[in-house]
Amino acid sequence: MTDGAFRRTDLPLAERSRDLLDRLTAAERIAMLHQAMPAVERLGIRSFHTGCEALHGLAWVGVATVFPQPVGLAATWDPELVTRVGDLVATEVRAKRASGADVDLNVWAPVVNTLRHPAWGRNEEGYSEDPHYTGQLGAAYSRGLRGDHPRVWKTVPSLKHFLAYSNETDRSATSSEMSPRTLHEEELPAFRPAIEQKVAGSMMLAYNRVNGVPAHTQPELVAEARSWSDESIAVVSDAGAPSFLVSIQRAQPDKVHGAAALVRSGMDSFTDDGPDPTPSLEAVRGALAQGLLTEDDVDAALLRLLEMRLRTGEFDGGDDPYAAIGADEFDTPAARELAREVAARQVVLLRNDAGILPLSEPTSVAVIGPLADSVLTDWYSGTPPYAVGIAQGVRDRYPAATVEVVTGADTVAFRAPSGYVAASADGALIDAVADTRTDATLFDVTDWGDGILTLRSRASGLLLTGGAWPMRADAERVGGWVVQESFRRHLHEDGSWSLLHLGSGRWVRVVRDVGLLVAEGVTLDDAARFEVETVTRGSDEVARAAAAADVVLVAVGNDPHLSGRETVDRAHLLLPAAATDLWQTAHAANPRAVLTIVSSFPYVLADAADAATVVWSSHAGQELGHGLLDVLSGDHEPTGRLAQSWPAHPDQAGDLFDYDTRRQQATYRHQPAPYAFAFGHGLGYGDVVYEAVEVDAVLIAAPAPTRRHPALDPRGDERVVTAAVTVANRSARAVEELVQLYALAPELPIPAPLRLLLGYARVRVEPGTTRTAQIRFAVERLAVWDGEALRAQPGDYRLAAGASADVLTVETGLTVTG
Repeated sequence: MTDGAFRRTDLPLAERSRDLLDRLTAAERIAMLHQAMPAVERLGIRSFHTGCEALHGLAWVGVATVFPQPVGLAATWDPELVTRVGDLVATEVRAKRASGADVDLNVWAPVVNTLRHPAWGRNEEGYSEDPHYTGQLGAAYSRGLRGDHPRVWKTVPSLKHFLAYSNETDRSATSSEMSPRTLHEEELPAFRPAIEQKVAGSMMLAYNRVNGVPAHTQPELVAEARSWSDESIAVVSDAGAPSFLVSIQRAQPDKVHGAAALVRSGMDSFTDDGPDPTPSLEAVRGALAQGLLTEDDVDAALLRLLEMRLRTGEFDGGDDPYAAIGADEFDTPAARELAREVAARQVVLLRNDAGILPLSEPTSVAVIGPLADSVLTDWYSGTPPYAVGIAQGVRDRYPAATVEVVTGADTVAFRAPSGYVAASADGALIDAVADTRTDATLFDVTDWGDGILTLRSRASGLLLTGGAWPMRADAERVGGWVVQESFRRHLHEDGSWSLLHLGSGRWVRVVRDVGLLVAEGVTLDDAARFEVETVTRGSDEVARAAAAADVVLVAVGNDPHLSGRETVDRAHLLLPAAATDLWQTAHAANPRAVLTIVSSFPYVLADAADAATVVWSSHAGQELGHGLLDVLSGDHEPTGRLAQSWPAHPDQAGDLFDYDTRRQQATYRHQPAPYAFAFGHGLGYGDVVYEAVEVDAVLIAAPAPTRRHPALDPRGDERVVTAAVTVANRSARAVEELVQLYALAPELPIPAPLRLLLGYARVRVEPGTTRTAQIRFAVERLAVWDGEALRAQPGDYRLAAGASADVLTVETGLTVTG
C-alpha cells in the first residue's frame, strides 16, 4: 500500500481524486472506464465493480431483506419511511461486502422514471405517475442509501434511467418523442431532487432514443443534470447499450466511433460485454489513436469515477465510519420489523362497500387463488431469508381459525401414446411411460392469464421447466432472465393438448422408445399430443371451500416474471379472465369475499369491476402475509394510498409509445374522466370529512421565470404558501388521513394541467375530533414551460383538497399577479 494525498481524508475530494489520477499510467486510466475496474496493486487499490442491484433490497448476492416493490413503497406516502428502508439496504450491502461477497458500493437504484403508463413492463420498479412525487421519493431512498455522514457515503446511488424511458417493446430502438414542455415539466423534475440534494452520486443512461438520438449520446441533457449540483456525477451505461449504439440504433459506424461519442457525451463507465472489458477498452484505445478522443476526455471521465469511489471511504483506512459494519448485520430483528411495518403501510384498501373489513374474529377462512400462500419475487429482488404468504399470515393472526388454501388450479394427468407423464419425487426425471394414473402423474395447472400456464408436479411439489434437457420438474419458482417455467397449450379438435414451451418457443415432444419429455419441437406437427384427464376442477374446489368459510380472501394478481417485466410490456391492462373467474366463483359461493390483488401494476378490473371489497398490495417481500393481515384484521389502520391511477377502462392510459401525456390526456394531471381508483385514493376504516381549506396568502406575485425545476419540498428561496386543511373524524375509531392539496388552473394563455399535486400531509384524527393539516408549497410549482423557462402565469387559481385527485371536496382561491 502506498501513502498519498488520495488517502488523506482532510483534503478536498477533487484534490484527492486528482492525486490518484496522476499516479495512474495511461493504460491504467483507460482500464478503469469499464464496469469491471481492475486492481492496481502497486498503489494498493483493489478491483471495483460498478453496479450493485438494490432496488428494494440487496439483490443477486444471496439472502437479504426483501422490501415491497417501489410502486408499493410509494403507496406509503412516507418519505421518511422510504429513507429508513434505503438506510437498511445500504447496511446490508456493506454487510455482504464484509462477508467477502462480490459486492461494491455503487448501487444501481433508485428508478425515477415516471409511471406514466401502467402497461410498462417495469412498472414495479418506479414510484409514481407524478414526476414530483417520484423525485421526492427518489431523493428519500437515495438519502437512506447515502447515509448521513458528511464525508463518507454508505453507498453511492445511481439514478435510473436517464431519460424518457418507460416502454420495453423494442426499447433500444424506439424514440421517446419529447417536447421541451414535457421534458421540463414531467421528466427532468423526477431526476433533479436527488442530485440537487447531493444524495445521488451517479446516474445510469437509458436504452432508448430521445427525439431520434440515443439517450447515451445526449451531451446537453447530461450536462443539464450535472448542472444541478456542484459535486460530480458519475454516469454509467446500461448493460449492453454501448454495443447497441452500433448494432441496433446504428447511430455510429463501429465501436471505436461509438466509444468516442459516448465519452464525449458525458458517459464515464462502459457496462458492456459482461465482465470482459476487452472490446470496450480496445474501442477507447482506437478512438484515442484516431484522434476521436483525447487523453483529457479519458481523464475527465475517470476523475468522476474516482470521486465516486473516494466517497465510499474505500481509501480512508480506519477513517471510514461504516467500516465496522460486519457480515452479520443483515436479516436482523430490526430488519424483519421494518419489513413488516413497510409491508403493512403500503396496503391500499380500494373499496369496502360491504363493510367486511376489518375482519371480525373468523372461525374459518378460505384463502383462494394462485397467490393464496405464495410470496413471489421479481427480477430485482434478493433472496428473502423467509417468506410469509397470505394464508400463513391468516394462521398467525387467527390461530384458532381453520384456514384452507385452494389455489384454483386444475389437477390433471397427461397421457401420451407411450403412457402417462410422471415425475420422480425430486423432479429430476419426467417421462411418459407410466401404465396407470398415480400421484406421480398429477400436475396442478395454473392459468396466469392470456393462456400462460405453469405446471406443478404433485410428486416433486416443483414446477415443470423446459430449461433442462430432458425436461425436469424441479424449479422452485418462475424466474430467470428467460423464463423456463411457462407454457401455452394448443387445444386440438379432439380435446387433446400440445404444450408450447414459451422460453424457447419450442413444442414439447416425447422421445421415442424412452419416453423422456423434451422441449425441442419446431412446429406443431412435431409436438406430442396429450390426452388430459382432469382429476380435480379448481373451480369446484374454490366453490366448496368458499361456501364453507366465514370469510374468503381471493388472492390474485401477477407473477412478476410473466406478462409484464423487463424486456416485456403488458399486452393489456385487464385483470385476466382466469382471475375474474376465480373471483366470481368464490363470490357466488360466499358474498363475504375480499378481492385481494397482489400485483406489480394497476389493473382494469373487467369482470370483477363490481367487487364490493377490494384490497391491493404490491409484491411486498418476505412480510407480505403479516403486513396484509395487520391491515385486514384492523390491527393497523389502512394507510396506503395509490401513487398511480387505476383506469376505469384501458383508453384512459393512452398510448404506451406516446410520451406526451398532455396531448393524450394521460395520468391524473390531464385525464378529465374519473378513474376507477384515482391517484391518491385509498380508504381507511373511519369516516373522514373535509371541512375547509384556507391559505395564508390569497394574493401573491408570480416569481421570476426560471429554468430550475420546482420540487414538492419548497426550497428556502422560493415563495411559499401554506394551506390549512381541516378534517373531521365522524367515526368511532381513530383514522390516519392522507390530506392532499391540488391546484386547479383557470384558462391560461399556456394551458396548465387540469389538476396538479402541490403537497400532502398525514394527520391522525381521533374519534369525534377535528385536525388541521398544514401543507406548504412553492408558488413556483404552478409554473409551465413557456418555450424558454418555467413561468407561473398570472391568474385566479383554485386550490382544492381531498382524499384523492378525483375527490376534492373543499377549495379556496389563490390569485397570482403578474
